[in-house]
Amino acid sequence: MRVSLKDVAERAGVSIKTVSNVVNKYQHVTPAMRARVQQAIDELGYRPNLTARHLRKGRTGIIALAVPELGNPYFAELAGAVIDAAAEHDFTVLLDHTGGDREQEVLVSQGFRARVIDGLILSPLELESEDLRAREDDVPLVLLGEREYDLPYDHIAIDNVAAARVAVRHLIGRGRGAIAYLGARTDSANRPAHLRLQGWRAELAEAGIPAPESLVGAVGGWNRDDGAKAMARMLDSGVRPDAVFAYNDLVAIGAMRVLHERGLRVPWDVAVVGFDDIAEGQFGAVTLTTIAPDKQAIARLAVASLLRSLEGAERPGGHELTAEFRLVERESTLGRR
Repeated sequence: MRVSLKDVAERAGVSIKTVSNVVNKYQHVTPAMRARVQQAIDELGYRPNLTARHLRKGRTGIIALAVPELGNPYFAELAGAVIDAAAEHDFTVLLDHTGGDREQEVLVSQGFRARVIDGLILSPLELESEDLRAREDDVPLVLLGEREYDLPYDHIAIDNVAAARVAVRHLIGRGRGAIAYLGARTDSANRPAHLRLQGWRAELAEAGIPAPESLVGAVGGWNRDDGAKAMARMLDSGVRPDAVFAYNDLVAIGAMRVLHERGLRVPWDVAVVGFDDIAEGQFGAVTLTTIAPDKQAIARLAVASLLRSLEGAERPGGHELTAEFRLVERESTLGRR
């Protein structure tokens, strides 16, 4: 038999309203009363009816997260962080995968699931400002990533230029002077790849170290095989860097495999730094030094932004919100200790 608010109220010796205030986490309940009600909840095994709670507010209790590629460990880990952040507010997360395709991103942003979800967190790759200006759906939207949109939607990212500079500065500090960048793209100048390339160039310039185009490796995608192909092309061209800064950890892992196959030791011959701090980087034969974005902070900021919109907060959208990052030093630059 389902335990009700009335059952909890009778066990705790309080009103149903007091139990409701505790369950809904209202602030105006004394600590002693909150503890008393919580004890009754625990003893009876009461579970709130979240569906009914959301319906009373005209909501479904579901938000959506749309990312380019769920198979990419970074997005999978980010999705887990968003799910955890949403659960703290009793929301369920619906995951979607756009493949980084503009048509799919437009479809998602235009609210093809508007009757199902209360809000959308979208990490676009190809979506343009004009796509969002044409948006008629009124479901709250929060954008992730480094595409720049001068539009009234909150946008959450890390400082990619600064992060790249930290990575390159670390390599310079390890005595490296021929530092390659693997991850250049020829399209869309606002993408993270271009921002990280910008940071690579800026840090080398400040240190007075040459940055020839021969040390810039283009990639067709962001996976292990893309990194392996880019590293192989660079070595086949006769260029021999003594360090590599890779667009992300998957590109770095692919590059390290080719370096191993060519008899080059990481980090003694070639030091490597990745980006994203995916779990895989901690378990290779050589663990990977990387830039670690604060995925939990990104998730919390995104969920909080949606909730502000759902609660009708007066704060308008269009804010640029920045999450922190840090350099995680491992064997691919330090060697084994």
